[in-house]
Amino acid sequence: MPANPSDTSTWLPLRDLAPGFDACRADLSHDLDGRTFTLVDDRGTRIGHTFGAGTVSWDYVPGAGDPTPPSAKTDDCEVFLVDDDLYYAQFHHAHVPNEAVSLFLDLRSGYALAVLSVLGERTRDQVAVQHLFGVSRIEELARSGQPPTPTSELVGRRALWVYSSVHAYEHVYLSPHWYTWQCLAGPEQGLADTDENTVWRMRPGIYVFTWREKVIPCGSVTIADHRDQTALRSHGVLFGADEGGGIAAHFTFGAHGRLLSQTVHPAHYDPSNPRER
Repeated sequence: MPANPSDTSTWLPLRDLAPGFDACRADLSHDLDGRTFTLVDDRGTRIGHTFGAGTVSWDYVPGAGDPTPPSAKTDDCEVFLVDDDLYYAQFHHAHVPNEAVSLFLDLRSGYALAVLSVLGERTRDQVAVQHLFGVSRIEELARSGQPPTPTSELVGRRALWVYSSVHAYEHVYLSPHWYTWQCLAGPEQGLADTDENTVWRMRPGIYVFTWREKVIPCGSVTIADHRDQTALRSHGVLFGADEGGGIAAHFTFGAHGRLLSQTVHPAHYDPSNPRER
């Protein structure tokens, strides 16, 4: 811990956090190798994804009103099994190094959620990493159940997350926009901050939790299974820049955790349901 934790200029850059942070990462899944999934959104934009051994080949065909030009590339890719028929794929665009994609494929519901992480410059109004969210139907599969949706279901929870024998953090989910983290063990021990977050519900008890830090120019996308409060499990990625502004890190990780406490606010002051008072 820095001698003065309030002096954020002494906080470690992202690359110094990476060693050992992936100790609890799950084994890679090869279930999707050789399979193709075409994601179609409400604009008619179509993105085909064909998975190989450690790769994904994608073909982007924009729909009406989508200004993104068509393109097709192959990127290195890691795939993790989250739950039965629920997969998380993570890849970093080689041709656009300031972009990374987190793709969540629910083969049971026939829906997908894509999170595009974009690294830019921090301004007075926004942090360096921004997250863009897109829901699509999977063309090759029948739809059932509900598509992914934004949620405030984590608000009020305090959770312990252990990433390795060295790294441990607690999260306090304050509101639909904010959460607080505190490092309990590891290189950042004693540091804490409150940062932006966004949460989507993939399945009952399984959430895509993202955060965007303001001190270190980085962001994270995770998928967290909260169904067993004594045995939480998450899989995710950290993506950010080095001290000079260049891209320093894009690495996946995992964590085991448990619920520490649950705050229940009086209805009139519930931050998950703000209203004029």
